[in-house]
Amino acid sequence: MEIFLQPDTWIALLTLTFMEIVLGIDNIIFISIVAGRLPKDQQKKARIGGLSIALIMRILLLLSITWIIGLTEPVLEYMDFELSWKDIILVAGGIFLLVKSTMEIHEKVEGHEETKKVKSVNSFGYAIVQIVLLDLVFSFDSILTAIGLTDVVLLMIIAITIAIIVMMVFAKVVSEFVNNHPTIQILALSFLILIGVMLLVEGLHYHVPKGYIYFSVFFSLAIEMLNMRFRKKKKEPVEA
Repeated sequence: MEIFLQPDTWIALLTLTFMEIVLGIDNIIFISIVAGRLPKDQQKKARIGGLSIALIMRILLLLSITWIIGLTEPVLEYMDFELSWKDIILVAGGIFLLVKSTMEIHEKVEGHEETKKVKSVNSFGYAIVQIVLLDLVFSFDSILTAIGLTDVVLLMIIAITIAIIVMMVFAKVVSEFVNNHPTIQILALSFLILIGVMLLVEGLHYHVPKGYIYFSVFFSLAIEMLNMRFRKKKKEPVEA
């Protein structure tokens, strides 16, 4: 416990926690959209369950750092191009996100969303499976980022636990906000498509700075918030 007496430890912990919260935004959005398909009484269970699974998987991955590092070793080679299990996981996760987000946007634009909601009343297990699959990809990406910032496993576990607890606290607010505003839903799904593309190209060895993607998303969200305020003010005289 002597490491907690050093200022560098607290700086590393704060940095790690902040990074994990930022990286968890896409996780919350995906869980919110998937849970939004379920009946009201199952949505909280799906959100908390999904984030709890994410926490467990990330801690287990942290305790298997040697194995994770081994996943970066090439397993497929074609001429000068190499693929590791890490690359394959990222590519598979990216494709899954692209397909899932595109299908969700199609449902909303074509107007078949209510029909699908009725059909998916008993799909709690299917929702959890989707959340677990994406949690695995997001957890893998999150752990690799944590390893790049520090080599102290205890700090990583503490940072990830704090980040998941913060996400659990705000998951309901984010979920209700996203699901109650159709334009925000489309924006959130477009963000997931961006994340899917990023995972796909990173799996193919093209690095994309995450800052660009997060900046574009927050900028788009800020513009949409202004649009929502403008539409609300425009309706007020009519309602009066």
